[in-house]
Amino acid sequence: MTAIELVEKSQMMDRPRMKSGDTVRVHVKVREGDKERIQIFEGIIIGLHRGGARASFTVRKVSFGQGVERIFPLHSPTIARVDVVRSARVRRAKLYFLRNLKGKAARMKETKKA
Repeated sequence: MTAIELVEKSQMMDRPRMKSGDTVRVHVKVREGDKERIQIFEGIIIGLHRGGARASFTVRKVSFGQGVERIFPLHSPTIARVDVVRSARVRRAKLYFLRNLKGKAARMKETKKA
């Protein structure tokens, strides 16, 4: 194990198993002045970028008719927790095609929970 891997291992956090197409609820710590609160961002994961401590995931939601995407570092201390709300069956790793779809066309086929 190299020195970089040793340092990264200490910064890794335990996150649930996620994949593209999952609808997740990300609890983000937001600082406002000297106060801190938790803000929830719920949407579909359209891409995962693996890479140990540098891993990140992109979440997309539609808010008031406008598409909003946010990239979260997977092991960031600003993320309080990640809940997987539902899982969908997808056939590709990056779901960037969802950017061009709206309404019912942007729905994903949900998988059954066992």
